[in-house]
Amino acid sequence: MTDRAQDFAAIRKALDFAVSAETDDSLVLTGDSLGLLAHVPTGSVSLILTDPPYHTTKKGNIYGDRAFDEDEHFLEWMEKYAVEWKRVLKTNGSIYVFCSSEMSARLEVMLARHFRPLNHVVWTKPNEPGYDGWKGKMKKENLRRWYPHSERILFLEHGAYGSWEAYRRSPLGEYLLECRKKAGMSGHKLTELTGAYGKVNHGGAVANWEAGRNIPSREQYAKIVEALESTGKVDKMLDYDDIVRPMAVRSGMEFTDVWDFMSVRPFKGKHPAEKPLDLLSHMISASSYPGDIVLDCFAGSGSTGVAALRAGRRAVCMEIEEQWCSRAGKELAAAEKGVDLTTTREHHMKKSPVVFDSLFD
Repeated sequence: MTDRAQDFAAIRKALDFAVSAETDDSLVLTGDSLGLLAHVPTGSVSLILTDPPYHTTKKGNIYGDRAFDEDEHFLEWMEKYAVEWKRVLKTNGSIYVFCSSEMSARLEVMLARHFRPLNHVVWTKPNEPGYDGWKGKMKKENLRRWYPHSERILFLEHGAYGSWEAYRRSPLGEYLLECRKKAGMSGHKLTELTGAYGKVNHGGAVANWEAGRNIPSREQYAKIVEALESTGKVDKMLDYDDIVRPMAVRSGMEFTDVWDFMSVRPFKGKHPAEKPLDLLSHMISASSYPGDIVLDCFAGSGSTGVAALRAGRRAVCMEIEEQWCSRAGKELAAAEKGVDLTTTREHHMKKSPVVFDSLFD
């Protein structure tokens, strides 16, 4: 397995000029993330989880939300990120991009020029009373479209649209097909050697893996490596954690493309676009391995980094506004020590609505 610690150290060294806060396993980088991305080493990030300005919401308290007069200008700007994301993301990496329902379709079409879209997730936000001020105040009789209460999350991996077969094939599938052909071995034979050859399944297991319909287990992949490398025609194959895209879903987790997570409850010092930790943790635990590096290019107050540290991952947080970098540094330092600032914050908010920053100076 590629040493994620070495990758993290390389990122730290390359971006030393922008570090405003750090822990053993996290970095807060202050500056324009598009410029910062250019310094991130190629293929060093396992998961990109980010929440760029939505553009269509035009909120004055969110940096960049009013920066573009035309939708096309916003999409051109986001495509510059897509180019960099493609470069820094590992072969088996995943991307989650938050966006508004209004821009999701056009953003997904643009991103599909660089990645393979996997899901268009709807985040429903089934909030309790008091969470959504505008929703409660909205004069329903004035509506000329449905109130945009939900948000969208685009889920992507390496790959692109093309022929039907090419579209279905994942980076793992392409890699297995390439190695098997180089070894001169049939799918039937490789299926038999992995122990997946049954009375009904005549080579279909390998065909399914190569097409991207499912993946081999760690044990099956080890047998694939042994079988193909033993031919002497295939170089040392990649480790499981460096080629198989993680997708860990289990009982009790959201498993459809409609997610029910409440928004962050309002409090003094809250970032205007802050995302709930349980939602972020859901994505990180499902789509990364322990020790992996999680990148957020629009980190805000650092919630993605906090969720990453709690899950035993590493975090690289980029944020252009210094006030949020300051809070992110405090949040990450507390998370690395195992302190839950969410609980502390709620306790203090119940007693006295003080400004959050003053609690941890």
